[in-house]
Parts: sequence; C-alpha cells; structure tokens
Amino acid sequence: MINYMKSENYRLLRKKGLYMTSAIGLLLITAAALVLHLFGEYEQNFPYATSAFFYANVIGSNILILLIAFLFNLALTGKDISLIKQSISFGISRSTIFWSKLILTLSYFLFICCIGLFLMIALGENLLASEEKSISNFLIASFNMLPIVLSGFFMIHMLKMIKVGDVYVVVILFFFYIFSGDLLRVLLRGIPGIDEVFKYAPSTQLDENLMNFMDMAAGFDYRYWVTGIVISVLSLLIGARKFAKQNID
Repeated sequence: MINYMKSENYRLLRKKGLYMTSAIGLLLITAAALVLHLFGEYEQNFPYATSAFFYANVIGSNILILLIAFLFNLALTGKDISLIKQSISFGISRSTIFWSKLILTLSYFLFICCIGLFLMIALGENLLASEEKSISNFLIASFNMLPIVLSGFFMIHMLKMIKVGDVYVVVILFFFYIFSGDLLRVLLRGIPGIDEVFKYAPSTQLDENLMNFMDMAAGFDYRYWVTGIVISVLSLLIGARKFAKQNID
C-alpha cells in the first residue's frame, strides 16, 4: 500500500488543478477580508467590517467548502479513474486503491483547510474590528462543522469511486447539505416519534451552527458528530463494498 500511495502522491502533486483550487480558495478569503476592510475605512457607519461577520461568511459557506472538497477528491478520482484497471492488473488490490486515494486527497484537503483557518484569523484580527470572543466562537463553530464537512468528503469519494457522474454528485451534495432538513420536516410533520428527525439532517445542523455563531452563542454539540459519523461510516462501507464488486472497464 505504501508504494501505491507514493506513486499516487507523485501524480497528485503534479496536478495543476490542485494548486489552482488551493490558490483560488485562499485568494477569495484574502479578497473578502480586504473588501470589508476597505469599505470600513472609506464608508462611515459600515457595520460589516468586523471579524465576526467575516467568520460568519465562512461558517455559512458550507456548500462552497464541499465543492472545494469535490475538486480535491476529483484530482485522483476524475480522469485518473481510468488507470485503475492498469493498477489492478499489476496486482494492486481494490481495497488499497480505494483507501489510498481517500487518504491522500483528504490529507491535502485538510491541510489547505488548516491554512485557510489560520489565514482567516490573521486577517480578521488585523484588518477588521475584533469582537469579544469572536475567535473562540469561530473555532467552536468550525469544530462543529468538521464532521459534517468530512461526511461530505467521504460521500463524494464513495460516489466518484463507484462512477457516479459529476453532475449527479453535485446534485446529491445540494440535496443532503442544503435541502434535506426542510424536506424531512415536511415529510415527517405530525408523525409522533420521528417528527424531530429533521434536527439531525446535515442542512439543519449547518444552519443551526451558523445561527448560534451569529448570536455569539456557539457551543460544542455532539449531535453534529453523530450525524457526521453516521454518514461517513455508511458512505465508506457502501463505497468500499460496491467498488470491490464493480466491473472495471
């Protein structure tokens, strides 16, 4: 597995798209901070040149973060998926292929996320008006987001490894992470015992996390981790099993 990961890592580091996605993401963060700073400098009574508002934009940009996760995962599960047949012919197990691609793309995605997190705090605290407890609330809200975002990454990996088309992957992401809570709320309304299930939907929890942060009342909530772990485990189990059995063209 180590040798296969080394070869995949070599190919991954030669992907220009990986660097472009990383650079664009970090530039967008920097541009957002600069725009808020300039408006705050040149427009009187501008209420949004604060670190809290800046951080809230990231806490509320869940689908954008998941689309970046999609692009990172695509680096080894896009056109390169056609090389799997060749790898298998050289004796590489399907399990090694499935987990190696996941570990590598996830590692680089988390690395860029960490850089983005530190960059945001540095910009927010130096360019914008800092509000009391804004950093601690931001870190707590980010920690609550983590299992939901990871579940999305694992779902993307599962779908791409079983050859689901890119458009369908994006549609599924939008459904789970934007509309699932509202849909469950409507479908299960008035059904005793399960009418509160919508509170565990990823979209509901992401919205709740944002609202708590905006109220400066962010706090660790284990329910986010329950939802994230359940989706992650199911996605990886389904993906590994289906990939082990599917035909490789």
